[in-house]
Amino acid sequence: MLSLYEGFFSGGARQLHSTVVAGLHAGGRQRHAALSIHSEVRREATLQRMADDQRFRLLRSAGVHVSSLGRSTDDGLDPRTFSPRELHHAALEVRAAHVVMSLKEQPLRLTNALDVDRPVVACLHRSDPEHQGTALDDLLLAAGEGRLAAVVCCAESTRDAYAAAGVPRSLLRVVPNGINLARFRPVSDARRRALRGGFGLPVDAHVVVFAARFDTMKNPGLFVAAARQYLERDPAGHVVMCGAGMSDANPDLVVELGLAFGDRPDLLARVHALGVRPDMELVYATADVVALTSVFGEAAPLCLIEGAMCGAIPVTTPVGDSARIVEGIGFVTGFDAAEIAATWIEATARRGELAGALTAARPRFSHVRMLTGYATVLETVHRGAGAQLAPV
Repeated sequence: MLSLYEGFFSGGARQLHSTVVAGLHAGGRQRHAALSIHSEVRREATLQRMADDQRFRLLRSAGVHVSSLGRSTDDGLDPRTFSPRELHHAALEVRAAHVVMSLKEQPLRLTNALDVDRPVVACLHRSDPEHQGTALDDLLLAAGEGRLAAVVCCAESTRDAYAAAGVPRSLLRVVPNGINLARFRPVSDARRRALRGGFGLPVDAHVVVFAARFDTMKNPGLFVAAARQYLERDPAGHVVMCGAGMSDANPDLVVELGLAFGDRPDLLARVHALGVRPDMELVYATADVVALTSVFGEAAPLCLIEGAMCGAIPVTTPVGDSARIVEGIGFVTGFDAAEIAATWIEATARRGELAGALTAARPRFSHVRMLTGYATVLETVHRGAGAQLAPV
């Protein structure tokens, strides 16, 4: 199996897909490799290099072969075209596989350009095909030409949105997101206090964590507006922001915080922008609430699942499958900053009450179920195409 990545950079879909690839490869029944179009990507004011990426290191440590076409988004190359050298490199990688997986639809522009007979499985993690530009056209082209053997959707909202966009429903399979429950779990009170101290948080603070990149989809402006109201209302409140662009190295975030807190530096002192973190399970373990304020595009946000499984109460806007994810263990709000702030306060107050529900929900978020679902799809595609494929 060969997975195609647009690039290695911070993001939930890449973390999840890398977990799938590493897990299936380690299981022994399948052999996996990965090919990245870019070796470095500039996103959210940060140049993120493949060799430094946590997801890249996860794959390498699992024994997965990873290569790259060597592109950089700073090169200024036309993303729609590939050089003969790039096509030759990609063709060699694809011919060595029985099945090709595409992480999201963007890399399909590469498979559509290759004259190689291998079935393709697209793995989709959003619910807004209308915002994917030419990538949706590439997906529909692959389906129309019979190259697309299956589409794995991480959520029901993904399946429904792409069916409405023209992808044959017969190709769409829902495999819900899962996480490693051994990594994402609650910690003892003593450990929680120690972690808070390490992050510069008071041990008795009320902590809201926002794990998202600085992007319009994630609606950071709404989060900052809600944070202003929350910190005004709760003197014990603290807000932690993690993700690409969530640091003072991002001038857009600095401006956003300045507009919201310019008259209240005392409140701004309780906002902690930590940027990209490799240890999110420890950040979540400090939290009372894990927040999501996205306005579109989400399907099954990992931050809600990971935070909840570490003991934080999830509070989300109604995007994608978020309401289904937090049913019985968290709260859904509208897109009003005052309502969101009030719900964070309520969620913090009810954290002890909901602890049992969070524990009971753990089995449905296990990554073992997710790996089984992906393995079934890939093996079914392999069997279906086996008569047409030359041995490798």
